[in-house]
Amino acid sequence: MRIFQRGDTWYIDYVYNGRRYRKRAGHSKRVAELTLKDIELKIERRENLGIQDQKKITFAVFAEEYLKYAKTNKSARTYDLNVGNIRELGPHFNDRLLSEITPQHVERFKADRFAKFTRGKQIRPATVNRDLACLKNMFFKAIEWGYLEKHPMKGVALLKEPPGRLRFLTMEEAGRLLRELPEETGQVVMFALNTGMRKSEILDLQWKNVDMDQRLISVELTKTNERRVVPMNDQVYQLLQNLEKHRAGSELVFPEGRVNIRKNFHAGMKRAGIIDFRLHDCRHSFASHLVMSGASLKVVQQLLGHKDIKMTEGVK
Repeated sequence: MRIFQRGDTWYIDYVYNGRRYRKRAGHSKRVAELTLKDIELKIERRENLGIQDQKKITFAVFAEEYLKYAKTNKSARTYDLNVGNIRELGPHFNDRLLSEITPQHVERFKADRFAKFTRGKQIRPATVNRDLACLKNMFFKAIEWGYLEKHPMKGVALLKEPPGRLRFLTMEEAGRLLRELPEETGQVVMFALNTGMRKSEILDLQWKNVDMDQRLISVELTKTNERRVVPMNDQVYQLLQNLEKHRAGSELVFPEGRVNIRKNFHAGMKRAGIIDFRLHDCRHSFASHLVMSGASLKVVQQLLGHKDIKMTEGVK
């Protein structure tokens, strides 16, 4: 590393990562010496101490970059949720540099968000926590991408949430409900009760992902954006055999399944005398019956496609 003069102009000359750099420093030798010293210090920090210069970026600009990452690496549903999260976070953080955001700023957002009312009802703690979870992941990515040195949410606690809701059908209730449902809706509900698959996963299921020989179903379009395999029990196998015989050329296993499903489901529940049950609770029923039959939580976690076993523990 050196400085040199050409005419009345001083230059700096240095090598970094095997590449040679020459830059104009101005007409002052002193300025050239200080500039070179600053570069030497920065290189020393990077190479020997692992310290990177922090990039300056506003939250608004970083949010755009993060959403591009989310669109590529997360499921479509999670990406849409992140868009909504950032829509709430924006007014509080958009104009701030990431490096300026402190735990106090996050606490202020948490308090303001929780104090809001939507359609006359106070925002639920779980809703605020989903925004905070998105923000937390954004900061982790900011550290990974060199925009931050430390996480601004250190010490920020999530809001306490009430105990999760757990409702599952007994075998008698399930039979009663299925008898009261129209054929297409009943097929979807029966399939959900016996596979633990989400409604969207069932309605988007294609025949190419059904292996009747091995009695396996490949779930491609999942909430977590990760493929999983679900085995067929005898009820599911017989249903799929019957549906396969009467295929009308559709690639979907349940082409008519989404027609009036919500309306038919609620009407069937009313006729069956079943209360406080949602279509999504079919997953709870599937998981609960597995646990009661002796299946391990790890197996149930894999079949449900939960990333965190804590989500599965709620079915005990």
